[in-house]
Amino acid sequence: MGNETLVLKAISDDTRLKIVKLLLQHNYCVKALARRLELTEAAISQHLKVLREAGLLVGEKRGYFMHYDVNREELLKLSAYFKEFAEIQRAACNPENENCAQSSRKNCRAHQVQEECPEEVQLFCHGPKSEEKGCEKNGHCECHKS
Repeated sequence: MGNETLVLKAISDDTRLKIVKLLLQHNYCVKALARRLELTEAAISQHLKVLREAGLLVGEKRGYFMHYDVNREELLKLSAYFKEFAEIQRAACNPENENCAQSSRKNCRAHQVQEECPEEVQLFCHGPKSEEKGCEKNGHCECHKS
């Protein structure tokens, strides 16, 4: 895909997301979308431009009017991107690489508590120590001392 950020930015706007939903159900021209969403044709045109630039829309000229449809291939690519994204596995905490002690493994949610890390590693990797019980808390190791 390669342009995930562009696509996500395009559909992050509520109006553009509504436009995509409408266009998934039926092809519309600018005038019909404007009426349906109670916006000006100029506003709709600007939203359609963003969606076209992201590759999400295709247009077909019918008489004097351009009718728009969703490029479903781009949506499928985005779906596959999120599937891959969701399947990323959390890396195991590796205290040996950070000169950490593992003396309290059994008390840690991830079985890896770093209580004797150098101060810079402690602050950068693990966050500040909690004042309660001197316990460290971070994104992957959270003490559960009783």
